[in-house]
Amino acid sequence: MTTYPIVTHPTPSLRERSKEVDPAIIGTPEFQVYLDVLIATMWKEDGVGLASPQVGNNIRVIVVTRQGEGQIFINPELTKISTAKATDEEGCLSVPGIWGFVERAKKVSIRALDRHGRRVELECKGLEATIFQHEIDHINGVLFIDHVKEYTRGTKKP
Repeated sequence: MTTYPIVTHPTPSLRERSKEVDPAIIGTPEFQVYLDVLIATMWKEDGVGLASPQVGNNIRVIVVTRQGEGQIFINPELTKISTAKATDEEGCLSVPGIWGFVERAKKVSIRALDRHGRRVELECKGLEATIFQHEIDHINGVLFIDHVKEYTRGTKKP
């Protein structure tokens, strides 16, 4: 399957807030193909999440690996963010070769539309919560390097 090239920092479009997706286009064949290629791109690049701006399309769509599959979230928003925080190492396909410790909420709730335009709500914690926060940051024009407390160069410190 075809995949998209990854847009890398410091490309200015990575810093733009993405536009909402009109629910009327979700069911179109063209949009469904776009979603499939977005998932294929995440797999090819060995990512656990990918946001549409990372492939040069500034719309509010993310794909996240959940239960072993790439799941689509359209117009996602965080509806609850825990006050409890955790710090872990993050990297990003759009910022290759850079890794750092980032503090994020341990638990979040998300509301979005799925690839069929149905409303979904979910709660997640741990790594999954981190992935959602990281990808939703992308559609808001924020990169993980904006949150880094300490750069690690790809190695975790004890």
